[in-house]
Amino acid sequence: MGQRVVVIGGGAAGMSAAAKARRSNPALEIVVYERSGYVSYGACGFPYAIKGEIARVEDVVVRAPAQFAQQGIQALIHHEVTAIDVSQHTVHVRDLTSGREFVDHWDELVLTTGGQPSRPPLPGVDLPGVFTLRNVEEALAIKAWLTEQRPRAGVIIGGGYIGLEMAEALAARGIQLTLIERMPHVLPTFDSEMVAPVEAELSRQGVNLYPGQTVQAIVGDERVRAVSVQDQLIPAEIVILAAGARPGTALASAAGIALGPTGAVAVDDHQRANVPHVWAAGDVAEAFHRVTGKPAWMPLGTTANKQGRVAGENLAGGNVRFGGIVGTAVVKVFDIEAAISGLSLARAQAEGFAARTVSATAGSRAHYMPGHQPITVTLVFDATTRRLLGGQMVGREGVAKRIDTIATALYAGLTIDELAELDLSYAPPFAPVWDPVLVAANLARR
Repeated sequence: MGQRVVVIGGGAAGMSAAAKARRSNPALEIVVYERSGYVSYGACGFPYAIKGEIARVEDVVVRAPAQFAQQGIQALIHHEVTAIDVSQHTVHVRDLTSGREFVDHWDELVLTTGGQPSRPPLPGVDLPGVFTLRNVEEALAIKAWLTEQRPRAGVIIGGGYIGLEMAEALAARGIQLTLIERMPHVLPTFDSEMVAPVEAELSRQGVNLYPGQTVQAIVGDERVRAVSVQDQLIPAEIVILAAGARPGTALASAAGIALGPTGAVAVDDHQRANVPHVWAAGDVAEAFHRVTGKPAWMPLGTTANKQGRVAGENLAGGNVRFGGIVGTAVVKVFDIEAAISGLSLARAQAEGFAARTVSATAGSRAHYMPGHQPITVTLVFDATTRRLLGGQMVGREGVAKRIDTIATALYAGLTIDELAELDLSYAPPFAPVWDPVLVAANLARR
């Protein structure tokens, strides 16, 4: 009988770890315990399924438990791990369907318990019609509420990626929307001047913005009716809580597994936790930030998949490392694309860099090509070393993939001079001779 691997959590990181471990060592026994009813799904697709752009919520599911079983991986849904004993190498498990509780033994344990949505302690937060969006069941519940209750007004609490994507999804269903963000502007990780076009687009699409405001209460009777902010009641027949998330570390912390400075599980570059034979990956774990040189917590699907693969290979006897992140993200807000990689100016200054910034606006295509659109690029760099520290972009086309140029430069530790010399592609339908990235880099160079 081979060594037994127990994976807690069947999301992107957990199933990537299980699949990679199976490919690396066919002799392993692998079981995954997942609290919800689904494994291996792309949570980033939920807003587009709710909008109707994807036909069914279930279409974001990549593989079902039966498919993993064919690979020799036992994926048990509706099974919640309630405790970990690191000295005995056991987990306590509850079958949520039957109520049966049992103890399982592990030789290698992988923590992929993900993140938990922030649920502020507001009056009325548990009213019917108030939703978070982290798993398939929650996405299905939102879509069912929209179909059955046909809300005419809604409030989104939080102006991050999920909040903005859900604004587009709900607006497509004809709902009059209000978006409340407690920070001074939406997309708080961006510098304020880069967010102005995004907020203008939200207003153009009929979304009422309340930046710099805090929700006082959610009001209703047998269901949600309104949200109280600034001592006024905003009608709401559906409320989406998108006020951020935190790492789901309750199990790890109770078991004595060390957390890092971000509050997520501390791991090395092999995804090892401080306890032997315990690994962590995905939204529950920290990641090394290549720009700051410090641990960071940035819950993104790309990181989860890569960290899961590293953990799976290493627990099976491999010796690979996760090289870290630079914090690259992109979001579509109606007809606007906004992207970021690395540090904003405010974050760079807070980290102690001698940070400066430049901004440039250039065309997405050659100026004589139909459909060309302006792209604004902001670069953040160290005035002493000239090292690139970050970049942000906003525009109506061409942003989503251009940010990858910045991400690559950050990963490689390029200076603004080296960025300006990159041999980027040119053809009139795709880019001008001087790509917007190069225009900004040359401005920084001067």
